Amino acid sequence: MSAPAKAGEVTTTDLAVGGMTCAACVSRVEKRLARIAGVSAGVNLATGRARVVHPVEVGAAELVAAVERAGYTAEPVPGHAAAAWAEPAEDRPRLVVTAVLASVVIVLSMVPPLQFRAWQWVCFALALPVVGWGSYGFHRRAWQGLRHATATMDTLVSLGVLAAFGWSAYALFLGGAGEPGMRMPLSLTAAGGAAHVYLEAAVGVPAFVLCGRMLEGRVRRRSASALRALAELGAKEVCVRQAGAERLIPVEQLLPGQEFVVRPGEKVATDGVVVEGTSALDLSLLTGESVPVEVGPGDRVAGGTVNAGGSLRVRATAVGADTRLARITALVADAQSGKARAQRLADAVAGVFVPCVLAVAVCVLGFWLGAGADPQAAVTAAVAVLVVACPCALGLATPTALLAATGRGAELGVLVRGPEVLESLRRIDTVVLDKTGTLTSGHMELTETVTAPGESADEVLLLAGAVEHHSEHPIGRAVAAAARRRCGPELPRTTGFAATPGDGVHGTVCGRSVRIRRPGDPTALPPALRDALNRAESDGRTAVVVELDGRAAAVLLVGDRLRPGSYRAVHRLRGLGLETVLLTGDRPGAARAVAGQLGITEVHADASPERKAEVVAGLRAAGRVVAVVGDGVNDAVALASADLGIALDSGTDAAIGAAGLTLMRGDIEAVVDAVRLARRTLATIRVNLLWAFGYNAALLPLAAVGLLNPMLAALAMSASSLLVVGNSLRLRTWRPAPGRTGTAARRPR
Repeated sequence: MSAPAKAGEVTTTDLAVGGMTCAACVSRVEKRLARIAGVSAGVNLATGRARVVHPVEVGAAELVAAVERAGYTAEPVPGHAAAAWAEPAEDRPRLVVTAVLASVVIVLSMVPPLQFRAWQWVCFALALPVVGWGSYGFHRRAWQGLRHATATMDTLVSLGVLAAFGWSAYALFLGGAGEPGMRMPLSLTAAGGAAHVYLEAAVGVPAFVLCGRMLEGRVRRRSASALRALAELGAKEVCVRQAGAERLIPVEQLLPGQEFVVRPGEKVATDGVVVEGTSALDLSLLTGESVPVEVGPGDRVAGGTVNAGGSLRVRATAVGADTRLARITALVADAQSGKARAQRLADAVAGVFVPCVLAVAVCVLGFWLGAGADPQAAVTAAVAVLVVACPCALGLATPTALLAATGRGAELGVLVRGPEVLESLRRIDTVVLDKTGTLTSGHMELTETVTAPGESADEVLLLAGAVEHHSEHPIGRAVAAAARRRCGPELPRTTGFAATPGDGVHGTVCGRSVRIRRPGDPTALPPALRDALNRAESDGRTAVVVELDGRAAAVLLVGDRLRPGSYRAVHRLRGLGLETVLLTGDRPGAARAVAGQLGITEVHADASPERKAEVVAGLRAAGRVVAVVGDGVNDAVALASADLGIALDSGTDAAIGAAGLTLMRGDIEAVVDAVRLARRTLATIRVNLLWAFGYNAALLPLAAVGLLNPMLAALAMSASSLLVVGNSLRLRTWRPAPGRTGTAARRPR
């Protein structure tokens, strides 16, 4: 049982907020929640979510009530559930009926040859249900806003529709427009004359806005598809082994330590360790790796991956929220719920934008009437101002781009903790790289075998591997593994095995005395072996001497191999204009060797965790914007002290917890993809904001001077929102540079 919460502690609650239509709604909900003591909230228009940080004594019911008092619906979201993105069921028939009726009215109003006797009264009859029932949602939300002394996009649409319809009703009943045989010429501007009706604007505005919202919803659902796909990745049932028998149970009932069976073609139910069997796992949906990875007894597997080969028996090590898939889903959900600086600015602007537009519309109406213009032209210009200024595009410009980018990043195996990470990625100019486990595999491997004259490399390795097979030392395991790869899986039997701490091991194999030891006096070795020792020292590798029957027969060089893709990653980082720095706790020789292979000029070796943080602080003090890439506990301090920490998912929990970005693929070439995706995302946001502000700046003056018909204003407003969302959606198809696919899957195991 968890301990009771203490007073003063804070917690986070996610709310699904319904009824928001523009950035002004976002500002209104945030302000209403902020009225509760100790509460702060961030609302995302694109996801329809509010992330609320509040004292534990403030319950979810109080938060929901606050949102409802602002005129919206709200309900708590359990965990990191994927957004449903369902359009209200009643909106679709409302849109269909509105579109059909509005089409008839618009055609009759704008095509004079089709205007039969009493056509205007037919249009009036058709417009009544559109203005009343079809526009009911706008009127209801506008009224709720009025009750709370606020104005939103719905206020502008409702006022525009009612003003256009009200003037048309006046013209028909009192202004002479109802005379049989009246013809109305096509006008794209604010025409004057009491005989001119604007029923096409009264029905066109709600029709275009409803249609635009429906299309927006579809596009935004596509932007959120990555989070839904992650949520649906997990298996629903699992076949467990109990008392020698197998049975299917819901995956929620699986417990850590239980064994389950994964047959070919099935999903791995949860994280675990392979107990029996070998197979290939398709990790593409989870990490972006395109080539299946071979697994066998002792290998770890992740829930949500697909078994593409043989049958496996797996012991569960983590279930529920502790699994790798659950952590990925949580990270993506957190990222998509956050706000970038640009979005916060846009929401702040939108919060005061609508009241300003209302003031402008009143001033336009007063100016036209004061200048002696026709009242109908004055009303039309004011209506056009109300409709064209709806800040939909402004509210969607940033969140839709972030939604698409974080989802695409998750598909490519790049998980960002929040939108601020993308902003940091765009600004970095220096990448600090750890060596062991980041640029290198982190596992000791035999890299070279140098033999004395007359000795066979294969025979020496076979005998040495047979002895080292009984050793638990990392160097011994590396030698034994190399012997099995080169000489076959079955090694000769060893007798009399013994290990001397600090020196080496020895035993008898095939009647020969075999000893593997640390180098002693190099002058006693043949020249070829002495040269190998010198080369090992300069390259930062470890050397051991193999003696057969008391005579030095070979030198084995053991080291940590570079990961596949490390050279390409460093080269591509420099191609992006980024400086690379090697920062490691390893020996200077090993660090210089790796740096030399990769072309890195700035090297800091033999660094403790505290020293790593000092180096990062020094780089930042010199004016650099620093990202640190690491995977170990000793990297956690440096990751946390950098402008941006980047961790490999194969690393420790401490490193991942301190990082803002996690690479699921396990190779640092994904850093290049992340930087390029961040730059593309921020460029997309700039274009979206430029369009959203530019659209209003260009069309508001046209509407104010009467050069824009209200119906065309509604069409332009809806089109601007669709352009912004469509431009963001292009991020869903963003691809890494050619030649990247599949490199991660070939990393050493």
